[in-house]
Amino acid sequence: MFFLAEHRRHAEFWEGVRDQAGAAMGIAAWGLMTGVAMVKSGLSVLEALLMTLIVFAGSAQLAAVPMIAAGAPIWVILAAAFCVNLRFVVFSIHLRPYMMHLPRWQRLATGYVTGDLTYVYFVRRYPHVASDADGMARQQAYLAGNCGVNYVAWIGASIVGVVLANAIPTAWGLGFAGILALLGLLSSLATSPLRIVSAGIAGAAAVAAWALPLKLNIVVAIASAVAICLVIEKAAPPAPGAPRV
Repeated sequence: MFFLAEHRRHAEFWEGVRDQAGAAMGIAAWGLMTGVAMVKSGLSVLEALLMTLIVFAGSAQLAAVPMIAAGAPIWVILAAAFCVNLRFVVFSIHLRPYMMHLPRWQRLATGYVTGDLTYVYFVRRYPHVASDADGMARQQAYLAGNCGVNYVAWIGASIVGVVLANAIPTAWGLGFAGILALLGLLSSLATSPLRIVSAGIAGAAAVAAWALPLKLNIVVAIASAVAICLVIEKAAPPAPGAPRV
């Protein structure tokens, strides 16, 4: 979507580029660490490059790679990736009214390149769907610029990490840098009490289930956070106008 010339004609495209550029360094650090982690976990350079270019989902890749290295069954790997990426179902439902005027191929491309922060920036900038064609075009231009920076930062850094994985010393602590990047993203998204509770539950469950084989503590953490937060949300509905997630 971000390669369409019609988007670059709008000032909103460059506004989206500027907004996402502020987070590009953190995304690049995470992508670099993920590229290194894939190769260090036993994937070949070709396999790691294909995973980077096809999957384009950092959290799912980080969840799947240790399971692949541990020889986990394919259904466990797919289940973990599915659970990690369930949030994109929510994102898609929310973004559907913004996208339904687009052709199917463009909706699919938009869904593929939209990430966590691009979604956050977009809905913060445009809390309501535009009521006219020009407004919709400007919204899409903003999203295109935002997604473009996010995609280039992630893919570029991840490819560098894959290619140079064996030349980058472990002592550089890229894993810790990636953790810091993830913590930064997590903190920026913890904007409601329910989100803070869900993060705490997931972290506690992951630690409690650490001894499970095949990194199944990741699945347990996700399932626990989702289940408990659904119960909390149902028992105590938020006040009108308050965010629900």
